[in-house]
Amino acid sequence: MDSRFLGIAEVTRTPSAAVVVDVMRAFTVAPWAFAQGAERIVLAESLDDALALKARNPEWVALKDGPPAPGFDAVNSPALLRTADLGGRTVVQKTTAGTVGALAVRQAPLVLCASFVVAEATAGLLRARGCDSVTYVVTGEDGQAEEDLACAQYIAQRAGGGGADAAGFLHRAAASRAAAELAEGVREGSHPDDLALCLELDRFPFAVVASVEDGLMVLRPHTGP
Repeated sequence: MDSRFLGIAEVTRTPSAAVVVDVMRAFTVAPWAFAQGAERIVLAESLDDALALKARNPEWVALKDGPPAPGFDAVNSPALLRTADLGGRTVVQKTTAGTVGALAVRQAPLVLCASFVVAEATAGLLRARGCDSVTYVVTGEDGQAEEDLACAQYIAQRAGGGGADAAGFLHRAAASRAAAELAEGVREGSHPDDLALCLELDRFPFAVVASVEDGLMVLRPHTGP
């Protein structure tokens, strides 16, 4: 399996398969939203778009990076989301890096959104689909985020059939700048438990698949081949 690791700006052509990685925190939050009962997640291109979607669909749950803001129901924190009742609801998500990366590859035939919490399920789906070439979009820090790169490389090894030991990859993520910022409470809209939740390996048994539905980029959980 041929694997490429690119920052968002380096994605200049549509890949045949893309894995968009945002460990801290967009694509750790998304699996948590599904675990809390969300039916689907709609990715918004901007904060204004998120608010417009919410205005047209008041029953939807809108979340964003940073501190709470008028019009938004939640922030991009797995710890703050883990007690939410999202049964059957649609979540609108807008973040600084993860959602931008997914929207950048929206035309790819297969788009998966990933973090450590869904790593094995993501790798398993790539194997099941027989993907020969996979582009991993490293969303943080212009493609240099160590936590995202470590997760992407771990998934790539697992997808290729390698018996990768997760410990080293998790250690790299735990030593990243993003991890330090979460640990120190630098990032607004975070919770002290966010870091630990972002470093949980394979907490959820499903992959997160993104596809265009009625003009919107929509995430849904996917279990099985």
